Amino acid sequence: MKVHINQDVCAGFGICVGVCPEVFELHDDGYATVLVDEVPPDLQDLVRTAESQCPARAISVSDDASS
Repeated sequence: MKVHINQDVCAGFGICVGVCPEVFELHDDGYATVLVDEVPPDLQDLVRTAESQCPARAISVSDDASS
């Protein structure tokens, strides 16, 4: 699974970091960044939770490794 944050949409709420700090962090500019190229299987449910809870809808996930 791959995860992407649309930097044009991210509002820096940080909910993703609270849900899954192993995959997300807030960058120095206050907006979220992704820490991994591929989401480990044991964290995929948390990443999907972060995606669904993002108020700005800035997070997208893809099961296709080529995305």
